Amino acid sequence: MDAKQYRTEAALFFSKAANSNSKSLNFRRFAHASEAIRFAVEELTPKALASCSLEVDEQHFFGREIRPLYDSKDYPLRRR
Repeated sequence: MDAKQYRTEAALFFSKAANSNSKSLNFRRFAHASEAIRFAVEELTPKALASCSLEVDEQHFFGREIRPLYDSKDYPLRRR
């Protein structure tokens, strides 16, 4: 992901359920991909992060692909 894409609208699909048998899937739209990435890394549990999906500009990032976006030098927001 390049620096410009962090400012692009994004959709995040995730499950916050503690019960792994739950089929409940949440959807949340963000004005900027950087906000979706921050939410995924800082607010979701590691298990939920591992199973979530981020869509930015018709690109999909799954689970473990999201954390490197947060750690990137191009990430524009302050990290926790």
